[in-house]
Amino acid sequence: MEKQFQLMPEQASTMAPRIDALFWFIVAVCAFFTVLIAILLITFAVRYRRVSEDYFPTPLVGSRVLEMTWSGIPFCLVMVMFFWGLFLYFDYARTPDNSLDVYVTGRQWMWHLQHPGGQREINTLHVPAGRTVKLIMTSEDVIHDFYVPAFRVKADVLPGKYTYLWFEATKPGTYHLFCAQYCGTDHSRMIGSVVVMKPEDYEEWLAGHYKDGKGQADRSLALQGRQLFQKLQCVTCHHPEAGNRAPNLVGLYNRQVELETGRFVTADDTYIRESILYPAEKVRAGWRPIMPTFKGQVDENDLIRLVAYVKSLKPGDELPPRVEYAASPDDKTQEKDKGKKPDGKKPDDKKDKDKKEEEGKEKKAEKEKTK
Repeated sequence: MEKQFQLMPEQASTMAPRIDALFWFIVAVCAFFTVLIAILLITFAVRYRRVSEDYFPTPLVGSRVLEMTWSGIPFCLVMVMFFWGLFLYFDYARTPDNSLDVYVTGRQWMWHLQHPGGQREINTLHVPAGRTVKLIMTSEDVIHDFYVPAFRVKADVLPGKYTYLWFEATKPGTYHLFCAQYCGTDHSRMIGSVVVMKPEDYEEWLAGHYKDGKGQADRSLALQGRQLFQKLQCVTCHHPEAGNRAPNLVGLYNRQVELETGRFVTADDTYIRESILYPAEKVRAGWRPIMPTFKGQVDENDLIRLVAYVKSLKPGDELPPRVEYAASPDDKTQEKDKGKKPDGKKPDDKKDKDKKEEEGKEKKAEKEKTK
């Protein structure tokens, strides 16, 4: 939201007043001691100046009380700053439960954002006011930095891993979004905006936000991930009927899992991402490292879809049917449109088998006639 002159950016999130309070406290302490030291310096320089060549001042004996005082007071003030900042950092680093996940991909020189419902945006992020929003961020090329001054939030966006940032906007409006890390020639043009809306307006925006001009709404990220999960034949191993070839993914997200090294890790977004790209790095205890790497076969957007699907698998959910030669969901849709029923086998397997049997019978009959 624009104003003619602003000493500080507008406070538009729950964290902004708390961060500003610490900032102004530090500024006030620094200003107070700067003025105090300047006054004492000038006063002592004048009061204890040498008045004549033959003047020799009387030596002063040090005071332990004075030394303890001017050491103790600054120490206490610095400890107040430290613990105030520490507790603030803990609250900032821990994302509240039931947050709205938004996936952010940075690339030279733009921001690509995806909502759970499949809605996509470029350099603009729509969010509801009064709800916690968690950004799951990665980069396709170099280091970027997601920075919204009005929310007082800022975090690096790194290639090859996920970083996280959360905020809860309090005021509807449009706020600046910057990349705060130099990322190349057009770094200064990597800007955008965060549009904070009333909850009812946000729901209306979600319902009316379409991917293309045909009025076709985007599929949810979890559904897109499920279809990609089938297309890549992941279900061949990650299924209860697969004969214990790979772990069951239902209920995996945010659970503690044991590795073959004996170490325990949390199955978060980063763990799932690494397991897809580098399956041999963190092998689950009791399982063989037979999974192939999908590095080079899936891009960052595909990884986001797969992660969203695994996150959506709650206890009690069922994985897609395990069929060795299952057609992809899109292929099945096309077959249904043509009036064909997918039988879960390669297209001409049955016909070829029948044809070979008929040819075999004919040859046998010819041999009998020859005899």
